[in-house]
Amino acid sequence: MSNPDFPPAAVKRLISLDVLRGITIAFMIMVNNNGGPGSWGFMNHAVWNGLTPTDLVFPTFVFVVGASIVLAFETRLARGVPRVDLAWHTVRRAAVLFLLGVVVNGFPFFELAHLRIYGVLQRIAVCYLVVALFYLWDRRVSTKLIALGVALVGYYVLLRWVPVPGAGMPGRDVPFMDQNQNLVSWIDRHLFPGHLYLPWNPPTHDVRDPEGLLSDLPAIGTTLLGLLSGLWLRSRKHLPAVKTQGLAAATLACLALGYLWSLFFPLNKNLWTSSYVLVAAGWSLALLTAVYWAVEQRGWSRGWTWPWLVFGSNAIVAYMFSELLPGVLGNIQFTLCGRRTNVNAWIFDTLFRPIPNPGWAAFAYSVSFTAVCFLPVWFLYHKRIFVKV
Repeated sequence: MSNPDFPPAAVKRLISLDVLRGITIAFMIMVNNNGGPGSWGFMNHAVWNGLTPTDLVFPTFVFVVGASIVLAFETRLARGVPRVDLAWHTVRRAAVLFLLGVVVNGFPFFELAHLRIYGVLQRIAVCYLVVALFYLWDRRVSTKLIALGVALVGYYVLLRWVPVPGAGMPGRDVPFMDQNQNLVSWIDRHLFPGHLYLPWNPPTHDVRDPEGLLSDLPAIGTTLLGLLSGLWLRSRKHLPAVKTQGLAAATLACLALGYLWSLFFPLNKNLWTSSYVLVAAGWSLALLTAVYWAVEQRGWSRGWTWPWLVFGSNAIVAYMFSELLPGVLGNIQFTLCGRRTNVNAWIFDTLFRPIPNPGWAAFAYSVSFTAVCFLPVWFLYHKRIFVKV
């Protein structure tokens, strides 16, 4: 299917999108390694309903994945790569991402009896696979908007109006969006018993997963919003200033609709609610607008963009390193002054715990850990090595 907006020509790389990816992965590493109980509230996820800045990091990365699909695929299509080859590449890449996520969950002991199946990379793999194949099949904007509406409205209908087996109708027999008695958790408990993020804990039956199967549906909506943004940025009809204005307008629309919807469908990262999709996308768009304005419209790309480009150039490598390193350090144990400890705890106790304010101590650890994770991707960037999964 041809598209007049995308003539077969060289595709200009959007530095602003690479910068946004780098900012996102850096802050993802920070909040995943936030220094523990003393960390400030905004460096932690909301316990259930509600929103903190930390809750915006993961959906922003998913949003960037969606935007990147357009640019990456159009580049390959312009080079004459057949769509069937792109489809197989997409399937292989999604499979590798999913398997890397399982490795992260199991490292270093891989206890198969309770190995978590879901996870961050697994959700990215599912969203990437579905949206990328959808885009290869049909590149029209209208179909993406319809799919977005079906995903978000359909998910609300499922959670609000479909009875939870054994519990009853949400809002009548069981509280709407109860932490454990909801359709998302019920499905996950029956699909992967003993393999979820929160283990079975009688008598409360506290078992669920923040990256569960059904909540992939609204997460696909997040990816679609990113893809729509990529289509807007890829269009050759508008100057950068107009594109910036369009991004700003989309920011306001998503935030307004999301916060309005949250009045009766609360913001909730664990369930990835439809209101959360819109609000998180709004803030992702706000950051993208600012970066796009600075880099693509104003041409301010020297100096300040460098660390984010380094992180963004090998984002998956940075994430894998940040997830595996604590497992290594935490399992190198020794006895010091009669107390059993490990390398990770010893580093925190020696270098950061002496800082008087617990919040600053945790933040210093978080920044330092992220700086350590910067080193391997800086080496790869310096050598012009870009790891593609």
